[in-house]
Amino acid sequence: MEIIDLFLKETEQEAQNTRKMFERVPNDKLDWQPHPKSMTIRQLATHIAELPSWIGIAITTDELDFAKKPYQPVNINNTDELSEYFEKNYEEGKAYLESTNEDVLNQSWIMRNGDYIISTRSKADVIRVSISQTIHHRAQLGVYLRLLNIPIPGSYGPSADELELQREMQD
Repeated sequence: MEIIDLFLKETEQEAQNTRKMFERVPNDKLDWQPHPKSMTIRQLATHIAELPSWIGIAITTDELDFAKKPYQPVNINNTDELSEYFEKNYEEGKAYLESTNEDVLNQSWIMRNGDYIISTRSKADVIRVSISQTIHHRAQLGVYLRLLNIPIPGSYGPSADELELQREMQD
């Protein structure tokens, strides 16, 4: 199996998990944050929703220079907008993966801020990082929801909330 096929399979699985988590994000808690140094739910969820766009950035560019293109997150006002933004980025990322080839993924890609080089990786590594970041930040979102006493969905099996519900249904 080629790396593109592996990425397509993994991005689909993670998209399913992300959709389930986004369904639980409450509109009235978008500005909540567990600590002053933490992102708000809005910031965190928006970042998760934008991560699939890194696939297209990696495939179509050779670098990202924050000095030339400062980071400007999209303003999300509710969970419907969040889901729409995620789906747009996911579908675009998937299309870029489907239209590229292994040679492109082996090319070098640089993240920088002017003269300061943050990282140099292969384009495949950038895609791998975007998938890992999705998983990492989605887990953070799960902690946020848990702290708000919002039941969380399972990602790779049932969550404690889902197991509890199953036990209650059996009784």
